[in-house]
Order: sequence, then structure tokens, then C-alpha cells
Amino acid sequence: MTEHGKARALGINHVVLEVGNVDEALEFYGAIFDFTLRARREGQAFIDLGDQFLQLSENRTQEADAQRHFGLVVDDREPVRRALAKLGVELIGNRLNFRDPWGNRVEIVPYDDIQFTKAPHILRGMGVDVKKTPAAIEELAKKGMAP
Repeated sequence: MTEHGKARALGINHVVLEVGNVDEALEFYGAIFDFTLRARREGQAFIDLGDQFLQLSENRTQEADAQRHFGLVVDDREPVRRALAKLGVELIGNRLNFRDPWGNRVEIVPYDDIQFTKAPHILRGMGVDVKKTPAAIEELAKKGMAP
């Protein structure tokens, strides 16, 4: 708790994406990413992202819009770019952004060049060995959070 009596937001545990069909969503995202399916329930699937997860939920209720999206952090963006090209998925803008078949907009963000940091034991458990760029370390240092 902060000195102002407010809770401090620490991060995001999970994101829920509404999709038309969970099986089709698992197939689509499985063609792009190497992931572990954590659990499956009627109309839902949970994909592990280390110590976080992505939930796929059937029955899309919202229309896509121009700005709403989330950034999915990856160890290497090039395999994503190749997989999207193979699937015929159109990129949005100059960054690696795309829409899934249900209109969810996803931005692919490189782990090495952003402030977001996973603990070393989480990266080890995920089998990932990626180091931060000097620019990312400088951003973290400005906040007193450099490794």
C-alpha cells in the first residue's frame, strides 16, 4: 500500500480474449506461438505465459476498434512475422501488429528492448535466455529498477 492509502498496481496476471471458437483460436495461435495449454473448460482455454496467462473465451460480444489492443512479449519477433506471413495475416501499421480472426488486435513486443522484466527464475523455467538492450536497462535505471 502507498503512503496515500491506495493499492499499487503491480502488473497484469492475465488477459482474456473473446474468440468465436476456442478450438480454432488454439489452432490459430498455435500456428504462431509455442505455448503450453494450462487448462481447458467448456468454451475456454488457458495458455501459460510463464507466470502469467492468456485466456481464450468463446462468444465474442465486442466489435473490433482501431486502438484497443494488448502487447504480447516474445523472445524473438521474426518467427512471429514469418508465421503471420504464412497464414496470410495482414500487418497493421509499422509495428508488428495484427488482428486475429475475431478482430482482437495484438502487438508483438520484443522482451529485450522493453522495461517489462521477468525474474531470472521465471525465465529459466520457461527455457528463455534473453538479455535486455542497453536502452531498456537505461529506462529501468531511471526508475531505480535496473538489474
